[in-house]
Amino acid sequence: MKLNHTFLIVISLSLLSHLAKFCLPRLWLKRVRFLSLSLVEALKEIAVTLGKLRWNYSADPCSKESGWYDDEKSLDMATNAVTCDCNFTGADNKKVCHVTSIIFREQSLTGYLPPPLFRLPFLRNFDVTRNYLNGTIPKEWGSTKLLNITLLGNRLTGPIPKELGNISTLESLIVEINQLSGPLPPELGNLSRLLRLGLTSNNFTGELPPRFAELTALQELRLGDNNFTGQIPDFIQNWTNLSRLVIQGSGLQGPIPSGISLLEKLFDLRISDLNGPESLVPQLNCKDIKTLILRSCNLTGELPGYLAGMTKLKILDLSFNKLSGEIPDNFSSLVDVDYIYLTGNQLTGAVPPRLLEKAENVDLSYNNFNATNTDCEEQSINLFASSAVDNAGLATCLKSRPCPENRHNLFINCGGGKVEIGDNIYDDDSVLPTPASSSFLDGKFWGYSSTGHFLDDSIDVDNYIVNNDNISILSKDNAQLYMNARRSAISLTYYGFCLVNGIYNVRLHFAEISFTGDESYKSLGRRAFNVYIQGKLVWKDFNIVIEAGGVGKEVIRNFTANVTKGTLEIRLYWAGKGTNAIPTRGVYGPLIYAISVYYPDFEIPGESASISAGIVAGIVAAIVFVVFLLLVILWWRGCHGHEDEMAQDLKVLALQIGSFTLRQIKAATNNFDAANKIGEGGFGSVYKGLLSDGTTIAVKQLSSKSKQGNREFVTELGMISALQHPHLVKLYGCCIEGNQLLLVYQYMENNSLARALFGPEEFQLKLDWGTRHKICVGIARGLAYLHEESRLKIVHRDIKATNILLDKDLNSKISDFGLAKLDEEDNTHISTKIAGTYGYMAPEYAMRGYLTDKADIYSFGVVALEVVSGRCNISYQKKDECFHLLDWAHELKKTGNLIDLVDARLGSHFDKEQALVMIKVALLCTDATPTLRPVMSSVVSMLEGKVAVPVLDSDGAIRAEKKLEAMRKHFEGDKDQAVGESITNSMFTEGSGTGITSLPSAVDLYPIPLDTDYCQNIE
Repeated sequence: MKLNHTFLIVISLSLLSHLAKFCLPRLWLKRVRFLSLSLVEALKEIAVTLGKLRWNYSADPCSKESGWYDDEKSLDMATNAVTCDCNFTGADNKKVCHVTSIIFREQSLTGYLPPPLFRLPFLRNFDVTRNYLNGTIPKEWGSTKLLNITLLGNRLTGPIPKELGNISTLESLIVEINQLSGPLPPELGNLSRLLRLGLTSNNFTGELPPRFAELTALQELRLGDNNFTGQIPDFIQNWTNLSRLVIQGSGLQGPIPSGISLLEKLFDLRISDLNGPESLVPQLNCKDIKTLILRSCNLTGELPGYLAGMTKLKILDLSFNKLSGEIPDNFSSLVDVDYIYLTGNQLTGAVPPRLLEKAENVDLSYNNFNATNTDCEEQSINLFASSAVDNAGLATCLKSRPCPENRHNLFINCGGGKVEIGDNIYDDDSVLPTPASSSFLDGKFWGYSSTGHFLDDSIDVDNYIVNNDNISILSKDNAQLYMNARRSAISLTYYGFCLVNGIYNVRLHFAEISFTGDESYKSLGRRAFNVYIQGKLVWKDFNIVIEAGGVGKEVIRNFTANVTKGTLEIRLYWAGKGTNAIPTRGVYGPLIYAISVYYPDFEIPGESASISAGIVAGIVAAIVFVVFLLLVILWWRGCHGHEDEMAQDLKVLALQIGSFTLRQIKAATNNFDAANKIGEGGFGSVYKGLLSDGTTIAVKQLSSKSKQGNREFVTELGMISALQHPHLVKLYGCCIEGNQLLLVYQYMENNSLARALFGPEEFQLKLDWGTRHKICVGIARGLAYLHEESRLKIVHRDIKATNILLDKDLNSKISDFGLAKLDEEDNTHISTKIAGTYGYMAPEYAMRGYLTDKADIYSFGVVALEVVSGRCNISYQKKDECFHLLDWAHELKKTGNLIDLVDARLGSHFDKEQALVMIKVALLCTDATPTLRPVMSSVVSMLEGKVAVPVLDSDGAIRAEKKLEAMRKHFEGDKDQAVGESITNSMFTEGSGTGITSLPSAVDLYPIPLDTDYCQNIE
């Protein structure tokens, strides 16, 4: 037994020896850290800043284990990878490891870009594509040795720091799809090794710096979807190594420089949507080019013959230019090109037979070719309207279709099947299109023409019909209209024919379902496209999410169309704006769910109440009502010598804006029933009415007692009547019969912003933060249109909460143009009586009569403060104690407590970052120096988070301590006080000393009882 026991001990020791020999080294090796502790600490700091929370620091970062590297993925496909190089030699001549690459793609990280990348001295690649990162690009990165910086698809703001120009090793800088702004720093021209520069979908401004001419190594440049200015620079000829150049919707102007012929290595050239002078198609010498897009570049002349020699060409797009002449015979060699788009030109002659017989995905629509087709559909070639329309306005291929009498409506379920909504039947529109197609089915008196395929999406067959898998988030009443949508990559045109001539109402139904509404990279997409009706641009850069107030929400926009030859054309066009790679590549372009078209003068079946009454909006304040008012005033005062002239003016204006019969108005208002009377203003009574199609209206019946205005307003406001914008209250038309003069306006279900915020308690609305933000953005967009985008430049002069009206969906609309003036840059001094409202007028205008659009911007700033705080700008505690909200905001700015201005009724349920942005923007707008106030387009960009708000000056007015304490008690002391104390009629003051006056405004349409005025009396 003893021997056996000894033998077992020997055997056991031997086994342990062998285990120690083979296993312990392996266990020890697993404990070895290939990365120094200082570098691990640097990774920890970077991770915390980015919001990367689940790294396993007990494992070696260079091991490609424990979450440090995606399993079984190559580096170019990885979404989560920390890569090391362990071939470096340390101070003791031993091998050491360094982090060379960090990749976090598509993780929706919510942090910030980490400044201390320099703590990883051998880091060469930093890629955080498609996350949710905030903040700015750190200037500290200028001291790194990075080769690649990829920041595509985040929420970064501010300018590109000039310090990045110091990274002498940098070969790739991709900052696309962010909210970066400002001019490009010239210092980027120092990057002599730069190969790729991606700037698409930001808010960059200014001209391309001349020093960019030194980027001679550049192989790829993408500039689309920005706000650059100036012409495409001639120095692009220096970039002779370029293989890809993308300049789409960039803001740059043409013509395309002739030096582009020197870029012989190009295989992908995309230039579109250039303004500027006309020019010929430029000479190109790039024989290996595969993609050639020169769309909407104002090109004239004939198609150049050299295009037929580009044997490797796969995509040719010269659409929407002014090209003329015949297609050259040698273009028959292009039958192997995958896509040819020549739509929207002035091409003539015969289409080459071989092109008709052999080619696929060719779009020749909307040209002036010889009429050869009798059918609107021919193989995969789109020939709709490819020959000149006849005198009746009908496309050649539709002439054989007989028209029934009295067709006066059109309902289309875009991308979906036939559905019945209320009493209206929406036609089936589920035919699957090709990249170049049109569809005009027998028995239907409408069709569509679709142009374009989606680039870079790596999908062989594009899907042009989008299915909605989450209908519940949309309208339950109309859910069937939102099951499918039709989309297009370039242009989608709906064409109605056999219609009765007249003024039609056009309703376009939209919703955005391609993006999400959460805090992920999938929410960062921005879809933008233009809307044309009857060939006229009615909405530029339409953004569904912005207009609907979020993702997955329906939005219906109303337009009018004058049908004169029985045809109606609605075109949606992608002008290079918006993102094209969120959530994946190929998500961009027009998208629409339904179209409703009807002629108001016909009795047609109504849709459900939620459609007819809900789509229309509310009270108004007239763009042109003063025109009519003034004419009527003069008429009632006995100016008979001008009666004929006045009548003629009225008829002309009626033609411009549309007319109603007295019978229609009486039917709508139940013969002006007192029960429908909703207001009595200085100009007459206002009635609520309901048209036969279900549209709710406000009818102003003019009074003979009105005595305001002059002939100048007639001329100016007659022009203003042509303006239309979703954030301006709409004038539908007028009625002129006998001695009756009636104005018909958009009806606003939720009255004015003033009543919603600080009106009588029973009328106040619980406006959450998202709604308040949407209201402010809407006001800013409306003013941007008046100041910068409209044909006429208009100064409103009376922006205030009572002149901001709210529709059913709480969209804001600017009303009351009674004081509006044309913005005349050379005549800014008002020699007549100054008009406006106390508390909202800019100081330079109130004191010196100096009027520019900056006066409106000041007023907007005051209104924005009211929206944030829920308080009236001016309030009185005692006869000798007047408190101004603007003064209180400046005091809070001095103490760093601007957030205290937010309405206490919101509690903690608001976006603190957005609130601070809105307050800071309001303070910028109310700067005492007019030139320091931002333009309204910049205000819109700042409110939407596309542009950073400039740093506010910390200086503030010095107030007496007693005054400050009184203000503090007034604005903070009584949190429970009723906010509904408001301005009375004494807001509209006329002082002989100051020469300040105000005309009755839209508040007259919905008068508030005198014992419940908006703010306490101004005495």
